[in-house]
Amino acid sequence: MTPLLGRRARLRWLHLIIGGALLMPYFLVGTVIVGSFRAGANVFSSPVDQLTAFAFALPMAAVTALFPLARPLSVAAARALCGLPPDRPLADGPARTGQARVRAALWYTLHVALGGIVSGMTLALTPFAVGVTVLPFFAVVRESPVFDVPEALDGPWLPALAPFAGTAMLAAMAGCAAAAGALLANRAPVLLGPTPYDRLAAAERRAAGLAVRNRLARELHDSVGHALSAVTLQAGAARRVLDSDPEFVREALTAIEETTRRTVDELDSVLGLLRRDAEPAEATGYAADTTGPGLDALDGLLARCGVPVSYTADGDQGAVPDAVAYRIVQEGLSNALRHGGHGAPVRLRITVRAEELEIVMDSPLPARPSPVRPGGGRGLRGVSERAVLLGGRAGAGPHDGGWRLTAGLPLRPGARERP
Repeated sequence: MTPLLGRRARLRWLHLIIGGALLMPYFLVGTVIVGSFRAGANVFSSPVDQLTAFAFALPMAAVTALFPLARPLSVAAARALCGLPPDRPLADGPARTGQARVRAALWYTLHVALGGIVSGMTLALTPFAVGVTVLPFFAVVRESPVFDVPEALDGPWLPALAPFAGTAMLAAMAGCAAAAGALLANRAPVLLGPTPYDRLAAAERRAAGLAVRNRLARELHDSVGHALSAVTLQAGAARRVLDSDPEFVREALTAIEETTRRTVDELDSVLGLLRRDAEPAEATGYAADTTGPGLDALDGLLARCGVPVSYTADGDQGAVPDAVAYRIVQEGLSNALRHGGHGAPVRLRITVRAEELEIVMDSPLPARPSPVRPGGGRGLRGVSERAVLLGGRAGAGPHDGGWRLTAGLPLRPGARERP
């Protein structure tokens, strides 16, 4: 009996009853239309007129379901009552395209049509079937005009068969409701499922969310990761000369204080990105990844980075993508701190050409290979991602016995016209 009267069958039956209730306004309008052609006739007493009114009601229901908000209402009801399999997802949000609206209208029309039929059966057949079932046991039921049996069919066998006939009617009604509910559940993923437009929109939302996560990961890696590397090396160097060189220890602690203070400010800026609902994209495309310090803060970075840096700048740097260039230099210095060793010299050259900013950073390789860290390599990947977002390039690898990081970033439009 579970397929007919189980929890899922009962919920689907309720869903069909709701469909019948939704059909009633359209059905009443249909009876008015039919009645206008049947002057003086009782529309509600004629099965033909009732079927005609039902036929008028369905197109009206389909038209009203073309509104975009009809789909989320239908989806909510189907998810709650249709017992859909978890691997058949339904669409979210209003119907945005003509295809989605037509599908939602077909579903709604099917729902109210089947709901109207099952609701009519439930209201009319249930009391009749119960009356037939109890017919042998109550004289008042047998004497009712509803159960007036023709004399030709009257006999001693009729009361004995009546309970079985009533039970069969109820079972048949439950079977019809279960079949109609199964049909709706089967059609729901087809008519209420995501359209190609919905899938594309969902993919775009996932891509946007992933881009935000990657951006935050790059910012945190570059700012906090660099600061922790510098503070670790400075603290280790200070510990080694704590007793022999107090002045160096004092300078190292000052550098650690300045590094951590500046990093807290950068961390506040990065966390502020989490509170932004959306950022306007500029026509040039530079709004994609330009949050953070600019090249005007590069001198401070080089002074407190913990390694000696030979810095050369060529050309007008006023029109370069500042924040991205700063982060690339910061990541290169972090790698030099981690892998080159404290005190290893670094050569940095930033050149502004006609259409490109070029960054070249050379640092020595360690005497022994650096240990492989689980999940390492995110920094260089972040450098490449930053450059590609701006239409540039980046790369890193061994060069002349050392390690070279290079990046080329396009200048903003109009850079060559700057005074």
